[in-house]
Amino acid sequence: MRVLVVGSGGREHALVWSIAASPLATEIYCAPGNAGIAEDAICVPIQATDVEGLVAFAQKERIDLVVIGPEASLAAGLADALEKEGLLAFGPSAKATEIESSKGYMKDLCARIGVPTAAYKRFNDREKAAAYIREEGAPIVVKADGLAAGKGVVVAQTVEEALKALDACFDGSFGDAGAEVVIEECLEGEEVSFFALVDGDHALPFSSAQDHKRAFDGDKGPNTGGMGAYSPAPVMTEEMTETVMSTIVRPIVEAMKEEGRPFKGTLFAGLMMTVDGPKVIEFNARFGDPETQAILPRLRSDFLPALVVAAEGGLKHFDLRWKTESCLTVVMAAKGYPGAYQKGTVIRNVESANAIRGVTVFHAGTVQTDNDLLSAGGRVLAVTGEGSDFLEARERAYAGVEAIDWEDGFWRSDIGDRALK
Repeated sequence: MRVLVVGSGGREHALVWSIAASPLATEIYCAPGNAGIAEDAICVPIQATDVEGLVAFAQKERIDLVVIGPEASLAAGLADALEKEGLLAFGPSAKATEIESSKGYMKDLCARIGVPTAAYKRFNDREKAAAYIREEGAPIVVKADGLAAGKGVVVAQTVEEALKALDACFDGSFGDAGAEVVIEECLEGEEVSFFALVDGDHALPFSSAQDHKRAFDGDKGPNTGGMGAYSPAPVMTEEMTETVMSTIVRPIVEAMKEEGRPFKGTLFAGLMMTVDGPKVIEFNARFGDPETQAILPRLRSDFLPALVVAAEGGLKHFDLRWKTESCLTVVMAAKGYPGAYQKGTVIRNVESANAIRGVTVFHAGTVQTDNDLLSAGGRVLAVTGEGSDFLEARERAYAGVEAIDWEDGFWRSDIGDRALK
């Protein structure tokens, strides 16, 4: 099969890496890709949101399957455009992607069909939203309605912090994404990322992970796109997995089908495991980053057929096999992230990290020059360790981090502490 993966982050590197292991893959392209992806795929200089350019390339190169990584590509209607031209795509339509691209739509859908989630209200008026925050008090959660690259959510511990987050939304910090806000109760419990493959009719449990959103150790600092993750999430037992499938995932899939926006691709449920059971924090319409880097190394089955079956239909009679090993990934980010940071700094010894048993370095924001590997983004590398248990996986991941020479990078030193406890 000739495969095109769309995107340039650590998630896309993990997708390419896993697809490359399939004997069914004869040629793999990635648009636009990065320095690490270039080791397993042919990178083409087409941006992930250039729908017309991507469709034209897929037609020209007779691509059999397009795997869409970023949410921005999905929201731009890439899957729709590919389907219109008779090309097979793994990823939901723009209409189905609204489960991620509009938090208000997602909350209303959950409320309508009885999927457990936090109490909430939607606002497009700053003063009314501020009055609601003062009335409810803190802690409280303020969310930009649209896509904000994982940074449009503030869990405010004080009313003042919540009002500041509200101002950021309405003052344009997140562009059009902040034109409307969702304000909801702050749930307490353990947070879990749960993934399912969906073919429009049926959903297949994929795996689980636990992400670390805050920039610094001890879950302090601003929210980021994710500073590390481990898989599987210990709380996701077989019994809990079936609870999530029956009370959350399957009802959502059925409701979206009935609405005329069937979901095909990866349904990513961000959950809070409360004393009253699992509740939805958010839905995403694609694989997570950095969760994917901690999940895919655990997959024993061939990944490519799973993507094809989800895109074509037929998951009802499909299954996957997983390794018993644990996996943990540590994100190395540019100093200053998620705020202002410098690009073009030199990174050395990535090959030394990759040479450590059980370690794989996934590239996110990197570019290769004639002589050097340079940083080209906020989150730059995801160093993943596999082990017989979480402790071994963690030790290997951090051994990989220590092997890399990058003066301008930083990372959290406590990824996986919760799992070890």
